[in-house]
Amino acid sequence: MDLEVKGVAASPVSQIQPFSGRKKPLQQGWTSKSWTIQNPCLPVVPRLDLGSLIDSDDEDKFSNIPLSTAHIHFNPPKSSSALHWITLHQKPSSHHHLSELEEDIIPENLPETTNKYKLKYQQYKTEMKEGYKEYSQRNAEKTKSNITHQQSPRNKIDDKCVQGEEAIMDNLTTLDRKALLQQGYADNTYRAPWRTRKSEAEIVTAQKKKQTVEEQVMIDNLSRAVISDPEQNLIIEKQESAHILPDSKMASLRFKKRTLHETKIRTHSTLTENMLSYKVQFDGRIISRNGRDACRELIGFFFIHDQSLTVYEYRQFGKNRTTVLPFIQKHVYSHQHGRRKGKQYQLGDFYIGADLTFLSAAHPRLPESVTENTLLTLRITNIDQVALNSLKTDSVEHEDDITNQETNDKLVLKAIQDVLKEQLCNRGVRILTGFGKYLQQMDKEGNGLLDKADLKQALKVFHLEVSENDFESAWLVLNSNDSGKVDYGEFKRAIIGEMNEYRKAFVRKAFMKLDFNKTGSIPIIDIRKCYCAKQHPQVISGHSTEEEIKSSFLETLKDACSKSDEVSYGEFEDYYEGLSIGIVDDEDFVSILRTPWGI
Repeated sequence: MDLEVKGVAASPVSQIQPFSGRKKPLQQGWTSKSWTIQNPCLPVVPRLDLGSLIDSDDEDKFSNIPLSTAHIHFNPPKSSSALHWITLHQKPSSHHHLSELEEDIIPENLPETTNKYKLKYQQYKTEMKEGYKEYSQRNAEKTKSNITHQQSPRNKIDDKCVQGEEAIMDNLTTLDRKALLQQGYADNTYRAPWRTRKSEAEIVTAQKKKQTVEEQVMIDNLSRAVISDPEQNLIIEKQESAHILPDSKMASLRFKKRTLHETKIRTHSTLTENMLSYKVQFDGRIISRNGRDACRELIGFFFIHDQSLTVYEYRQFGKNRTTVLPFIQKHVYSHQHGRRKGKQYQLGDFYIGADLTFLSAAHPRLPESVTENTLLTLRITNIDQVALNSLKTDSVEHEDDITNQETNDKLVLKAIQDVLKEQLCNRGVRILTGFGKYLQQMDKEGNGLLDKADLKQALKVFHLEVSENDFESAWLVLNSNDSGKVDYGEFKRAIIGEMNEYRKAFVRKAFMKLDFNKTGSIPIIDIRKCYCAKQHPQVISGHSTEEEIKSSFLETLKDACSKSDEVSYGEFEDYYEGLSIGIVDDEDFVSILRTPWGI
């Protein structure tokens, strides 16, 4: 069936000749002129008049091309082989018009451009130069701001620090600017999905650790407590004394009754699973400059039934071998430092950031590096808040005068920290690392204690301006035992402040990854191998190379070290403590640690 649409006839498929790509020979006697005479209905392309293409002030007026010779027809010839006709005769028609164009002569004496176009071109050239100049200036300012103050707009410091930013930036040294380059990682969000997955995996791993430790605690207190209870010996001796003959003590050992404790006997201290279930679980760390002790994974429990507490250490050897050992034996303990010294631990003493103090001499099984100090201080880094809230509703604890005094002490120290924060906005790394080294050098006795004059001198050397009244208030808080000396590490934490435990957890995680041999210090060569600057914004934008960013980090870190070839945990923590002062958001600080160290 033949179809005809808009005057074009459709021929059967057999009549359509596909285009083969080769030029077919023309029929005998056929010429382009004779073909044109036989087909007068075909359109003719008008000739191109190059002489009319001249510059004129009348831009909207086009030159009229005479179309007297043009014959335009919109109705193609009606034929059953229309498609065949178009395919066969399209090329000769093009050849005919090309031959006509070759006969035209292109004029060589074209007129010059008018003054109007010259003026427009000059204006365009001037605008382009000015625009490029402004663009270059903006880029230079942006690059300078990134180098001197790598901080996103949403993470700016408080208004007081911003107002004095110009004066502070004038006092920055080259070392300060190199340290501030690390803040550039806070703007990098290149691995958001990967970070989310890794955080979820870390949470699952931490829950498994806590479950393992909790099971071990229950085993130790339920199965072993009966055997190790001293009361068992007294009961057994009373039962056997009624049946033992006077001369039986002289009998041979093989005739004596040798049995384990009678586990069926119920003593006063016998525990049940229900009694042990009322507890608060918390994570802790040792406040120490020793890397091995500071990175110990400690998990503690406070039991409500007898107000006792215990702390266990989770240790991992390789990938598959783990062990759980008691670090602080289960017992009733009291505060050994501060305003609550001598008071028994209660439920209100357990919260994130709280310090638990113990006498090292009372725990002979502790590591030697811990027993070197008189006091062992544990900082609570995380706690089971659900269990804590549930137990607090059941127990009734009244606030006493000591609680009010501790609140006032915190307010006094917080006011001093706010004043010093303005002075440490961009110079935190250099001042904190140098301040720690200076205090350590002043400690001639090596016991970690300094008097009032030494601490005043240290503040004066590093231009940390603290008023006399504020200093005396801080001294009264820290020197609660009237010994005339205070721990300079505690003094530094009190007046300068500390980053929160969430940030410190990532600092310890980075240090543990770098400390391959678990020695408590990291060789500089290992830090150079592990530090990766590929994702630093300056490297991505091409303003700096990986080696430049790495060198700037190592240079500022080495300045904090007492040894040129290794970094201790305390020095590593001081570096990031100073960097943390100028960063408000916790996740930005975590990015600074995650990105270069891959944690």
